[in-house]
Amino acid sequence: MTITAAHISPIVALIAGVLILIMPRFLNFIVAIYLIVVGLAGLGVFKMFRF
Repeated sequence: MTITAAHISPIVALIAGVLILIMPRFLNFIVAIYLIVVGLAGLGVFKMFRF
């Protein structure tokens, strides 16, 4: 499977969901990181890595 920019958001969401289940105290931290990553992806910052 080739990972493209369209796959980044679901992968991050999956990892965040698992971390929330394991460590519910870190919910705010995990959500903040997710929002930053999605925001950067939306701005096209990750396109320079040529996925």
